[in-house]
Amino acid sequence: MDALILARWQFAITTVYHFFFVPLTLGLSIAVAIMETIYVRTGKEEYKRMTKFWGHLFLINFAIGVVTGIVQEFQFGMNWSEYSRFVGDIFGAPLAIEALLAFFLESTFLGIWIFGWEKLSKKMHAAAMWIVAIGSNLSALWILIANSFMQQPVGYAIRNGRAEMTDFFALLTNGHVWVQFPHVFFAGMCTAAFFILGISAWHLLKKSDDAVVYQNSFKFGVVYGLVGTIMVILVGHSQAQYMIRIQPMKMAAAEALWDNEDPAAMSLFTIGNEKERKDVFAIRVPALLSFLAYNRFDGEVKGINDIQTEYEHLYGPGDYVPPVAISYWTFRIMTGLGFVMFFLLLYGLAKVLKGRLDFAPLYLKIMILAIAIPYLANSTGWIFTEIARQPWAVFGVMRVEDAVSGAVSSGEILFSLIAFTLLYGSLMAATVYLLKKYAMAGTRNILHESH
Repeated sequence: MDALILARWQFAITTVYHFFFVPLTLGLSIAVAIMETIYVRTGKEEYKRMTKFWGHLFLINFAIGVVTGIVQEFQFGMNWSEYSRFVGDIFGAPLAIEALLAFFLESTFLGIWIFGWEKLSKKMHAAAMWIVAIGSNLSALWILIANSFMQQPVGYAIRNGRAEMTDFFALLTNGHVWVQFPHVFFAGMCTAAFFILGISAWHLLKKSDDAVVYQNSFKFGVVYGLVGTIMVILVGHSQAQYMIRIQPMKMAAAEALWDNEDPAAMSLFTIGNEKERKDVFAIRVPALLSFLAYNRFDGEVKGINDIQTEYEHLYGPGDYVPPVAISYWTFRIMTGLGFVMFFLLLYGLAKVLKGRLDFAPLYLKIMILAIAIPYLANSTGWIFTEIARQPWAVFGVMRVEDAVSGAVSSGEILFSLIAFTLLYGSLMAATVYLLKKYAMAGTRNILHESH
């Protein structure tokens, strides 16, 4: 394999590894802050134990997220130096702000939260956790501001063979940011909710001591997760409509839509021939894609073949079609799992509203396994976002093959690829071990401390 393919594999592997931990950090930081606020307002000791228990698990996840995130920025200078040279003036600014403002904000106040239990007032201690939660989500915002430039470049001019920033405010108001960030934010809520629900379900199933903590945690997770899931679906709908306007090829690939249609049918199941760009077998719902795109049952949605022709006229000869099968199935896995989460939570809410927490053992077992659902949805969603943008590193401005480093050999990248994969695999195993150990231990140590 050549250096380009290896560099793409390395970036994909390290990014997916890192993004495994990010949504839980985003969602669990807010969840812990809410739990501690309830403790401050009510004075109920079970909420203090909840805060400490879920806070311990948050710290483990946060630590591995930091470690795996550091490598991300180094890769831009190593494997993707041409990309850094071309857009570093723009791309580097939000990354620098993320590190100097958001990351240090959350890290500093996380230290205050860890060591300040007996040194700060209850309100000040809870405020520290809220600042951690705000800092974590601000980090995500700045990263997505940088990524949104790759999806929809704004506020720049090409000078001396480089893209130079001309309008920093345009980066902040980029429309892509404000459909992408809410989607990631609420996905973090879903991830944290199912994390809380799965672990609480295990303890309820085992009838562990301190049942009130796990019952309250389960009720909290149902409500928190349902809010997150509903918002993910609504924001995802807006995001898809925005995508049709700015990246029509991405939506065409997500639907395996080969030719323009008006009205456009939505694919329920398609087996396509990518080489010949046609359906082998398809089940489609007439006019539904037009409704999802425009909120009406008419309106043209562009197809792959027509967009390819349009892009050849606009950007010159070349293949502008992303991997359709990967785009199609990752999009469906992401959206399908979103609805699975919604129905699981809806059942849980019905029981909670009736004041009954005597969940059937089968439901509790399903919720334990369901911890994996948002992780799979997050990963396939991120893969879709990046894969379906191909062949662009920066949409319409820089192709991926022009972004890779010319001075790094395929052998060097292969070595670092193997090294990072093994290292990250070891870190993943250690993290899962620690999370499992402390999750299964529950609040026993916290109860012992209180006595």
